Amino acid sequence: MCRLAGSSPARACALIDAMEELGEPERGGRSEERLVPLVVVPCYNEEQRLDIERFGALAESERIRLLFVNDGSTDDTGRVLTTLVTSSNGVEVLELPRNVGKAEAVRLGLVRAVESGAPIVGYYDADLATPPHELLRLLDILEAKPDLSVVTAARVALLGRDIVRRATRHYLGRFFATGAALVLRQRIYDTQCGAKLFRVTPSFVAATAKPFRSSWIFDVELIGRLLRGSDSAEPVPASAFEEIPLREWHHVPGSKLGVREMVRALVDLLVLELQLNRRPRKRRRGSP
Repeated sequence: MCRLAGSSPARACALIDAMEELGEPERGGRSEERLVPLVVVPCYNEEQRLDIERFGALAESERIRLLFVNDGSTDDTGRVLTTLVTSSNGVEVLELPRNVGKAEAVRLGLVRAVESGAPIVGYYDADLATPPHELLRLLDILEAKPDLSVVTAARVALLGRDIVRRATRHYLGRFFATGAALVLRQRIYDTQCGAKLFRVTPSFVAATAKPFRSSWIFDVELIGRLLRGSDSAEPVPASAFEEIPLREWHHVPGSKLGVREMVRALVDLLVLELQLNRRPRKRRRGSP
């Protein structure tokens, strides 16, 4: 029986209990549409950067469906998304009445994706810095390896790879990634690349049941929740994660992450260290 504190995770508890009762879904018993992975694309004032043609082609591939979460944009992002929905199959939009930040926009999208019945969900940055064919390659890997629960992209500049990053962002990113690896107690190279896919399990549902503390390092927090587990779901073993070096990634101007946000992210990382790695309280004798 699922047990999560508070009232907001009640819907997540219902999903976990249903999944545990039903076990693995029978592939033949679901419609083809519901078996297609659903990927969340958070959007905030992305009117100028949304590439309708490339996103439309990705949705028309019928490999995945796209759920755009319009996070209270104040420009014409909503109009652009409406155009995309009317011109492409496999595209949905979740309109948020006010801006809640990327972390919560992604989480709400993931919750909606799980409720849709998709067996695999994920999130993907709206700037297409990770090209669509690379996202599909990540999906191929996850689908081909049933022992994997999480596949994440990593921007590693190797010979023969087309990875284009600004030098300052690269070195700041390496500094942050080192800290994230220490917090997670795992040898992870790139927690912040905006292309991640997850197999829907009770552990994933529990990990996304509550809002993230930080809007900037929610990727690290989500991975940490999965590794740690909860009262309602088992931890996901490190062996069920795989980090895939991208063959292509190009920096796209317009990032909302500046020096101020980077400092905030480092502070949040320290707080997350305390949350994830604190020792659990010992139960008193006679307590349930």
